[in-house]
Amino acid sequence: MPPAERRSAWSFASFEEGLDVCRRILRRGATPAVLRLYDHRESKRSFDLEGRHALIVLDEGDGALIDAVMSVVEDECLRTDGAERHDEALVERWLHHRNEVSGLADAINRDVVVDTCEVAARWSVLPALYRDAVAAIKAVPGSWVASAHQSHAYTDGACLYFTFAGQREDDAEQYYADAWEAVTRTTLAHGGALSHHHGVGLHRGRFMEEAIGSAFPTLVAVKQTLDPHGILNPGKLGLPSPFGPAVPWDGTGR
Repeated sequence: MPPAERRSAWSFASFEEGLDVCRRILRRGATPAVLRLYDHRESKRSFDLEGRHALIVLDEGDGALIDAVMSVVEDECLRTDGAERHDEALVERWLHHRNEVSGLADAINRDVVVDTCEVAARWSVLPALYRDAVAAIKAVPGSWVASAHQSHAYTDGACLYFTFAGQREDDAEQYYADAWEAVTRTTLAHGGALSHHHGVGLHRGRFMEEAIGSAFPTLVAVKQTLDPHGILNPGKLGLPSPFGPAVPWDGTGR
């Protein structure tokens, strides 16, 4: 077990301000174990904060190092106009409810389409990517809500996690595809990455060639050389497959 742990919670007037605080924290070399920023929609839903953008911070390990990290966090938060300190209970609330997804089942049972889509980009484009992607999702016919949070951050950029919900009675699958299209097209337009950690798989495979450009033929060549019979994850990553879309392997390689 870590010998020490410290927590803090803050909020800001805008998502962009919160992103810049996270950037400055990381650029100074402080690397808290948890540094999560929620937009005002998710802050209201998860922390009952009205019109604020919540930042949840937690670090653990050697006490002296944690003290230094949390000192940088406090310093950068207080440098931001309108920053507000909150009770550490918000962090405890996040720890206890972060894996609670029972509400998703209730929504799906009512034929509501709900999903998350994570992407990554450099700091300089994250504010515009956030604004444009949320607007693009909302513009999709049938959308009810679109929100985001920053889940993982680094010195050069961060991961944005978009959540959307909506309903299109005539074609739920098409609404799902259109919402993903909105996020992905916006991400690519800002030079972001298709995925941060969930991977590409099948659904995002159609964007691979556009996303990585001249590197795509190299991946195709490697795939064809190492897997000439196409038995490894057929159809994944948008790579050509002799079977077309993913087909269960029958053990023969045919």
